[in-house]
Amino acid sequence: MHKAGDVVIGGIFAIHFFSVFPDLSFTSKPQQPTCHGFDAVGFRRVQTMAFAIDEINRNSNLLPNVNLGYSLYDNCYKLQTAFRAAISLVSGQGEQFILDETCVGTPPVIGIVGDSSSTHSIAISSVLGLHRVPMVSYFATCSCLSDRQKFPSFFRTIPSDAFQVQAMIQILKRFGWSWAGLLVSDDDYGLHAARSFQSDLAQSGGGCLAYLEVLPWSNDPDELRRTVDVMKKSTARVVIVFAHERNMINLMEEVVRQNVTGLQWMASEAWTAATILQTPDLMPYLAGTLGIAIRRGEIPGFREFLLQMLPDLHHNNSYGNGMVRQFWEFTFQCRFTPPPAGWVEAGGSICTGQENLDDVETELLDVSNLRPEYNVYKAVYALAYALDDMLQCMPGRGPFSGNSCGSLKELEPWQLIYYLEKVNFTTTFGDQVSFDKNGDALAIYDVMNWLWLPDGRTKVQNVGEVKRSVFKGEELTIDEGKIFWNFESKKPPRSVCSESCPPGTRMARKKGEPVCCFDCIPCSEGKISNKTDSMECTSCPEDFWSSPKRDHCVHKKTEFLSYHEPLGFCLTATSLLGTCMCAVVLGIFIYHHSTPIVRANNSELSFLLLLSLKLCFLCSLLFIGRPRLWTCQLRHAAFGISFVLCVSCILVKTMVVLAVFKASKPGGGASLKWFGVLQQRGIVIVLTSVQAAICTTWLVSASPTPHKNIQYNHDKIVYECAVGSTVGFAVLLSYIGFLSILSFLIAFIARNLPDTFNEAKLITFSMLIFCAVWVAFVPAYVSSPGKYADAVEVFAILASSFGLLLALFGPKCYIILLRPEMNTRKAIMGREIQA
Repeated sequence: MHKAGDVVIGGIFAIHFFSVFPDLSFTSKPQQPTCHGFDAVGFRRVQTMAFAIDEINRNSNLLPNVNLGYSLYDNCYKLQTAFRAAISLVSGQGEQFILDETCVGTPPVIGIVGDSSSTHSIAISSVLGLHRVPMVSYFATCSCLSDRQKFPSFFRTIPSDAFQVQAMIQILKRFGWSWAGLLVSDDDYGLHAARSFQSDLAQSGGGCLAYLEVLPWSNDPDELRRTVDVMKKSTARVVIVFAHERNMINLMEEVVRQNVTGLQWMASEAWTAATILQTPDLMPYLAGTLGIAIRRGEIPGFREFLLQMLPDLHHNNSYGNGMVRQFWEFTFQCRFTPPPAGWVEAGGSICTGQENLDDVETELLDVSNLRPEYNVYKAVYALAYALDDMLQCMPGRGPFSGNSCGSLKELEPWQLIYYLEKVNFTTTFGDQVSFDKNGDALAIYDVMNWLWLPDGRTKVQNVGEVKRSVFKGEELTIDEGKIFWNFESKKPPRSVCSESCPPGTRMARKKGEPVCCFDCIPCSEGKISNKTDSMECTSCPEDFWSSPKRDHCVHKKTEFLSYHEPLGFCLTATSLLGTCMCAVVLGIFIYHHSTPIVRANNSELSFLLLLSLKLCFLCSLLFIGRPRLWTCQLRHAAFGISFVLCVSCILVKTMVVLAVFKASKPGGGASLKWFGVLQQRGIVIVLTSVQAAICTTWLVSASPTPHKNIQYNHDKIVYECAVGSTVGFAVLLSYIGFLSILSFLIAFIARNLPDTFNEAKLITFSMLIFCAVWVAFVPAYVSSPGKYADAVEVFAILASSFGLLLALFGPKCYIILLRPEMNTRKAIMGREIQA
């Protein structure tokens, strides 16, 4: 289609689906390829460019006194045809175009609108870039075309696939789809999209690809069957397709044959609005599809322009009339004269040229959803505004060498590129048009959804938009309430390789599989994860422990021998019982201090012994309750001194018994002078002072302190008293043990003395109990954890104290209280005579 003008803009469009190339015999001039399969939508894009140029020519404010023309070619979806068209446009071979002898003047075309294919645009721009001829594509989205070094003269009014991929990823994140399959066409459009998708998806952490398959251009049944088998076997419920309508037609035939349902399709802009796929046979499979669509626009007056189109019955090829005639025959199913042989006989009608377009349903007149057409419209205006800016240049103030300006008579395409890079205007629809440093337009897409109505009709509705913001990056807006989901639940499907790991677990990748496939491993004790899909479990602070669900830290349980628990309560009660018993026995002895049995058993040492036993019982209370600094320091000192005082009294009593027995023998009276009252007191004081010195040294050098022990139980804090110096504790116990053994040995020697002094037998028995208890204490104490170590020590104190109390004072209290007749001098002397 051609239209003359002062300046001509070229255009390359896809108006036929297929092309047939003649056989090359190399013996005659080859015939031109023939195109088949008229595309009314492609023809509407052609008419959009014709309308835009007509509208500009009627606009007195834009390019006044300049008449724009156009030269439009059909690429028939073939690279060879598209390339030949581009070369014809820039060389002027397609028209009667003659430059003057100096080869200066207006070039054949100042720029080209097209091509729709990324592969075509790459090939054409590689050549046009060498000559700096601007090319503005309305449909080529390959991100590779943003490379300014390779394609210095390429511009586009459609966003790059780099942004489309990001938009897809935003939608995946919005619905939680981390596991998806990707199908791409076997061309630059699909393969570059695949590379961008893989890298951007990995960087965003938004998910993984379950599979990546390349769709063949030809209808290869084996390859299509294999691809659909992969889709069926995969657990991914979301399928993203970066391909063309032709690829989808072939693929869906196999999908229908294998009856693959339950998939959520996501469409690239190449087939989002493909009406050829919105058929009753395919909607059970494709209904609910979410797609990225080119920004919809409105072109006022465009429908009226289309309705004015009529074929010229007399001039078949003038001004594109041949293309109009093809459209007319396709729309009204008629033929212009002369018709093909047999056409009339077969019942075909003859075209009159007066048919009314309003009487037929044709996609050409559907201007309610103009998307690629709107981009064509903006591309034409971008070239027009760039040319207008150049022509308004003031001589001497121009941007070129010597401050010169470009002129219409000596126009060079590279001059137009300068202004095209700076173009900035707003369409009647309200959209701003400008290009960034890579020649890319403002990044904005509509999000579409394929709605399947109850009456069987289909509708592609707008459910949101995604645009790039300088400050916020990719910004997605979706009205989820409007989306039609083709599932029984009427909700978005789940598409994940592995379900999210709940709090309390961590993700563990499966070997050899994508990062989205993982196992959920529960956090170990003492560690938690408090959010979904945690990569690692974090350790709780020292005083905290993990909850049973491992999703938060809780304060560790504190453990010590408490007064409130049964064990602590029983030990406390036993200690107080022992103390009271000592007080009672002491009261009995004081009350009966003048009786022979009290006087015969060294009453002063007995009183002191009862006092020391009372201290032994009371010191056990220091081991119960939460350890404090003063209780830790006092407990072992009180324990050590009390028991040494007790054992010292027993030792002196035993020595006195032995001395009295020796004094009763001839020549043994001298032994009693060494064990008088003062000597007895002195020995007790000296022996006790030694223990006091040991305790003082221990407390000064390495004092026991409260300690939080977490070694016994990781989930508990055991409050205990650290002994500070193990040597000090060992010396304290050893000294008590030494005195105990010494007392036992002396009492054992005196066990066979006359019955009058039978206290030696009681001392022997009591010290035997005492030593047995403390010998058993050591291994029990060492092996007991936490509070039970304190309980063992308290038990040993109480057991040994009760042993001494009952063994030494039990028989005497029995005689005093229950056998008073035995508590007389006569009875004691009688027993002595009987002995």
